Amino acid sequence: MKKAIIATVFLSAVCAAGAVIGPDQAAAGSSGEALFKQHCALCHPDGGNIINPQKTLLKKDRDANTIKTAADIVRTMRNPGPGMTKFDDKTIPDKDAKEIAEYILKTFK
Repeated sequence: MKKAIIATVFLSAVCAAGAVIGPDQAAAGSSGEALFKQHCALCHPDGGNIINPQKTLLKKDRDANTIKTAADIVRTMRNPGPGMTKFDDKTIPDKDAKEIAEYILKTFK
């Protein structure tokens, strides 16, 4: 149990480190795909979930977790459950969060 907690804390820290925006990254563009790769892909490679495999970004898992719309995805980004980094509007502005959400909906079916 102690190892699982340590692993979860470590993976959360790694994901949080990937969420930091540097000036070069912000200038790189703001397409949904680029933003997803910058903020989300570390913990959600190919739409998976390295922290909680039952909560992937695939439609079947989103549906099972009542995440069906872009607004649902943004809400989860803002107030996630255990193990997921919280992305406030300073880290990911609303416009960018919506682009990420739309990318997730069209990509991970």
